[in-house]
Amino acid sequence: MKKLNAFLFALLLTIGALAGCGSDNADKTKQEDTKKTETAQQAEAKFPVSITDGTGQEVTIESKPEKIVSLIPSNTEIAYGLGLDEQIVGVSDFDNFPEEVADKEKIGGMEFNVEKIISLKPDLVLAHASSAHSSEAGLQQLRDAGITVLVVNDATTFDQVYESISMVGTASGEKEKADALIADMKKKIEEVKTKAQEIKEEDRKSVFVEVSPAPEVYAAGKNTFIDEMLQIINAENTVKEEGWPKLDSEAIIESNPEVIVTTHGYYTPEPVKNVTSREGWDKITAVKENRVVDVHSDKVTRTGPRLTEGVEELAKAVYPDVFK
Repeated sequence: MKKLNAFLFALLLTIGALAGCGSDNADKTKQEDTKKTETAQQAEAKFPVSITDGTGQEVTIESKPEKIVSLIPSNTEIAYGLGLDEQIVGVSDFDNFPEEVADKEKIGGMEFNVEKIISLKPDLVLAHASSAHSSEAGLQQLRDAGITVLVVNDATTFDQVYESISMVGTASGEKEKADALIADMKKKIEEVKTKAQEIKEEDRKSVFVEVSPAPEVYAAGKNTFIDEMLQIINAENTVKEEGWPKLDSEAIIESNPEVIVTTHGYYTPEPVKNVTSREGWDKITAVKENRVVDVHSDKVTRTGPRLTEGVEELAKAVYPDVFK
């Protein structure tokens, strides 16, 4: 009898323990479901949202976009940087990063295919201020079809790139990710700046950055991303003109840069040879000392998250002993 009572007591303890575990699991599941609901509600609470776009127009986005079409590579890279790869349903013919864009529907180039975009049924189209004026008729057709169009600002500085990222983040319901991405970019830039400050004045390099090869040589001048990058890495830009001027050989030879950086290697088979074989350029210090380097064009000109990689690549090209 005692053995039976002991067995029954043990059985009751086991049942009680299992019931307790079941209750704990149920409570845990309930808490997780509650958190998911709260997260979803918080996401919904961000909408509708109004944004002043790159043309100064106020755009209202009613709900979190589920399908997005990007009309320009920089917008696409920002969107991917915010984890919106599943929402992106269409990209331009010029998109090449990340590799996954190759599998997305193509909507055309500078002249995008309005019918194709409408067929993808996007909630949001990310346009760009650099081409908004020339494509206004097409953008209006998209608006008339009930599609929200956001024209992202045409950034010319790092601060304006941060604004672009913030704008896309707000429009897509990913503002927190945008803030985190911006903070990470700023941190990387500061790290490069700090290291560049170690360069002594007498070791500071003069640099010529060529963005288009001969016979018509175009370069990066003042108030461009590349000029800002040169300031960040503590180098001097030999081009004093604004923007992207066309320069003749005589002026470039006279400026005598210590380093020449090209950004056209992706379509010029031998960019360094293209530079060093030009008549009279053998007098330039950069050519005499074999300091002609090609860097990745998209990383130093495309207004997206990879600009920080561009700064690092440019720093290694100009100061290989400092930035290893």
